[in-house]
Amino acid sequence: MPIASRRLILLRHGQSQWNKENRFTGWVDVPLSVEGEQEARRAAQLIREAGLSPRAAFTSYLKRAIKTLWIALEELDLMYIPVGCSWRLNEKHYGNITGLNKAETADRFGEEQVKLWRRAYDVAPPPVPTDSPYHPACDPKYAHVPAPLLPATESLKDTIHRLLPYWQHEMAPRIQDAPGDYLVVAHGNSLRGLVKHLLGWDEARVLEFNLPTAIPYVLELTEDLKVVYESFLISQEELEKKMAEVAAQAKR
Repeated sequence: MPIASRRLILLRHGQSQWNKENRFTGWVDVPLSVEGEQEARRAAQLIREAGLSPRAAFTSYLKRAIKTLWIALEELDLMYIPVGCSWRLNEKHYGNITGLNKAETADRFGEEQVKLWRRAYDVAPPPVPTDSPYHPACDPKYAHVPAPLLPATESLKDTIHRLLPYWQHEMAPRIQDAPGDYLVVAHGNSLRGLVKHLLGWDEARVLEFNLPTAIPYVLELTEDLKVVYESFLISQEELEKKMAEVAAQAKR
């Protein structure tokens, strides 16, 4: 008797207003742009055309991910499925460079330094002070989170450290118990962290992984959640173009 499949559909949110302005966003709760909403609809079409039908979904506390999920589920006629929402799936916190234009920041600090802040495994930007409007302690949606867990800045290593408990205790058990398709709508770095964990990538490999907005990335999993197949739901040519655009955001 064949083992029922388990597939994880990873989806970075559609273009946000700050993506459009090429600014470091992190935990700032900015909305989708008009283009981002269109991207979310196209993502749903790609999921449907691939014959996928999520039985449950997970997302972050940030409206750009939540709205992308809402649009996708409406397009798929799946707004009734259960949805888990956790701050642990939030984007990496960009500390004191939050809100800055990426290209202008590269002009100021150099492309290599900005690449480390954006993509390196264990290098975090300078932190924001606790009274900064960009510190999550100033946002009521995190009032229930213990203060020591709220970041003033994060590296990818830090992001993985705070998202793994949610994966291990909430997401993974549900996926193991009930085969099927599961949709995760989150952010460039939280998804990079999850991919690194699931595929066992080293630090150098994840440094060069640039996740475009709203392109479904499908991981087929065994019963013990080992990845046996992975694929983006667009052509290789389009994927390479979009990944290059993400990589170029912080160039002078």
